[in-house]
Amino acid sequence: MKLHFHGSFLAASAFFLLCGGSISAQNSKQANEEARSFSWAVQDSGTTAGLRGIYSVDGKIAWASGTDGTVLKTADSGGQWRRCAVLGTDGERLDLRGVQAWDALTAVVMASGPGDKSRLYKTIDGCKSWTLLFKNPDSPDGFFDSFWIDSSGRGFLLGDPVRGLFTVFRTRDKGLHWQRELRGDLNVGTVDLGAFAASNGSILHGVSDHGPALGIPKFFAAGGKAGSFVFVRSPGLCTAEIARNNPEECDKPEYSEWKEITVPIASGSASAGIFALGLHQNFANRWKTTAEQEQIGFHQVIVAVGGDYAKPNEAVATAAWSEDEGMTWTAAAKPPHGYRSSVAWSQELKAWVAVGTNGSDISRDDGKTWTALDDGDWNALSLPFVVGPKGRIARLSVAAAK
Repeated sequence: MKLHFHGSFLAASAFFLLCGGSISAQNSKQANEEARSFSWAVQDSGTTAGLRGIYSVDGKIAWASGTDGTVLKTADSGGQWRRCAVLGTDGERLDLRGVQAWDALTAVVMASGPGDKSRLYKTIDGCKSWTLLFKNPDSPDGFFDSFWIDSSGRGFLLGDPVRGLFTVFRTRDKGLHWQRELRGDLNVGTVDLGAFAASNGSILHGVSDHGPALGIPKFFAAGGKAGSFVFVRSPGLCTAEIARNNPEECDKPEYSEWKEITVPIASGSASAGIFALGLHQNFANRWKTTAEQEQIGFHQVIVAVGGDYAKPNEAVATAAWSEDEGMTWTAAAKPPHGYRSSVAWSQELKAWVAVGTNGSDISRDDGKTWTALDDGDWNALSLPFVVGPKGRIARLSVAAAK
């Protein structure tokens, strides 16, 4: 979405001791336990650019991106961040809101901006050179919000509605060519609705109708004056047999459709809505019988976070969760303590982490309740890393997580 908060909240120190904020007495013990187990160790990014893109390849190799065409890379767990590129020509100031990487050499960045300022670039030589993959064809309209390319080369690109239709492009060749989805079920008409380019978190990848391996994104999030919604790709007429034998068929319009599902996240203004989606799939022994395990295969939890970025300290309706593939949603009983722009599952903590411009929170019960962790200024997560304005990068530090 074109409008987005660019202000910042200054941190009190370079190493953030995490606290529970305004937590009631009965919850103080829990908050203290969280603070002892989890902290952000701030690293030297070598830049003052506002950072919104972060992608951790393996915890050691990671890439970050931000304002003024800034791209950063580390190969030593953040011990040293190198400013490896500044994208844009002829004085352009590209805002790189998203990054995805596969190793220390290969990465794609997404520039978000009006018209042709929305673009995708790719490097295959570790940042020495970049190739323009795709430029927004809807100039002067349009605005890229989020993208993903899976290991097979299939990808999904989401942008704000143009002429009443959500902008969705697909690729099957690692981003070399993109095809627009022109579908009636993406039509929002004159309704004030859009996605948010806050953290490259508006789409949810790695999920399919018949298991996690298919890799076709089937969720994207939206917000605005019209409400907060998740668009869910329904399998329609695609059977399990078709999906198994020819999964590409299930991605065709005749076999699937987008359904608009209401989510209890703050909305009602252009600055409010769902800003990020996260997924946790638990393959543990959740079901009581072998038959149930064979039929369902895994337990899936989706968490949505957001709020109103113009009111970062407003803690009402900032998170919700779903356990039925996004068809129904429940508001967090105790939400994060402010607007949140990014969310991720931490396998190390066995918990969810959400961040925003007034701090971070943790949930150990699949998004139902959240405990405040710090009051720092953050934009995006790719654990163990987090980024924010003015070049802020930190790494998750775990002391004695239980």
